[in-house]
Amino acid sequence: MNKKKFETEAVRTQLERTQFLEHSVPMYLTSSFVFEDAEDMRASFAEEKDRNIYSRYSNPNSSEFIEKVCKMEGAESGFAFASGMAAVFSTFAALLDSGDHIISAKSIFGSTYSLFNQFFPKWNIGTSYFEINRLEEIEKLIQPNTKVIYAESPTNPGVDILDLEALATIAKKHDLILIIDNCFASPYLQQPIKFGADLVIHSGTKLMDGQGRVLAGITVGSSELVDKIYRFSRITGPALSPFNAWVLSKSLETLALRVDRHSSNALQLANFLEGHSKVNWVKYPFLKSHPRYELAKKQMKAGGCVVAFEVKGGLEAGKKFFDKIQLLSLSANLGDSRSIVTHPASTTHSKLSTEERASVGISDGMVRISVGLEHIDDIINDINQALG
Repeated sequence: MNKKKFETEAVRTQLERTQFLEHSVPMYLTSSFVFEDAEDMRASFAEEKDRNIYSRYSNPNSSEFIEKVCKMEGAESGFAFASGMAAVFSTFAALLDSGDHIISAKSIFGSTYSLFNQFFPKWNIGTSYFEINRLEEIEKLIQPNTKVIYAESPTNPGVDILDLEALATIAKKHDLILIIDNCFASPYLQQPIKFGADLVIHSGTKLMDGQGRVLAGITVGSSELVDKIYRFSRITGPALSPFNAWVLSKSLETLALRVDRHSSNALQLANFLEGHSKVNWVKYPFLKSHPRYELAKKQMKAGGCVVAFEVKGGLEAGKKFFDKIQLLSLSANLGDSRSIVTHPASTTHSKLSTEERASVGISDGMVRISVGLEHIDDIINDINQALG
């Protein structure tokens, strides 16, 4: 049979039907599973049988969600987590030892930056940072104990684009693990494994759920690396709940439709903002003025849901803009069906110093908009009156 298209896999990848021949997969809200006899129980715990034992290890709903994302990303295996940051932490904790070293893009999510700078040093794990537009710096940062190269593309919150193929070339040359956070793009718009990534991380809370309902995270990639992550997570317990996994599996059925609309709305908003007298600059991957526009078109199917821009007048003008918003939501989430306005300097990246924020392009007047599924005219009208 021919390989199925993305949208078909999203809808049709599911668990085998039970004896009830249900059309929609049921929820398996159970903490544990029973065994036929003593030998069945022994063999299951010895991993001689591939079966569910305990929902901290695996659950049918989690397995369905993982299988869908693996097919979408072109990955061999995966593990699902209770949140995106649980996925980030558990992935690194499973793969790194005390004394190891990470090379990371400087532009990353604030909580990931705090993890690298505040917590990993306690376990003697160091991190060096490279500028996103200067990949030639990476090889100079490599140490004998370096194990991982990490990056987001597009980045949070500046929607900058990194050359995934170039990162993979460096990683393979030096036998390093390349981990890419693909949250802003979603598997529909970009598959980093095709460009050479070893592991891909998502916050399922964002576009995968798409309606602001559940927290989730997932890491997919090579079966060898995922097995290490699974064994760490099986013991430490950051697993995704069966209910949230069920919600996410249903959400993935509409991912392509939703992201197409998100991307269309976002591009129209970016074009509107680019000509606005109260805006200093606008960044969106599929805007022709984006410095990595051609690379974005090579790596992504469309530009995604996030638009970044700077309000003229600095912090005070930014505050007035936020206070005048009427329709859009003031929140720190993104990828929701509802458009969301965020001030990164005081929220998602507030733990960074002013100098650290400036070094990754986050100014006091910067605004991040996660463009939702409302009619584009209503989105633009609300933003226009708030800027006015």
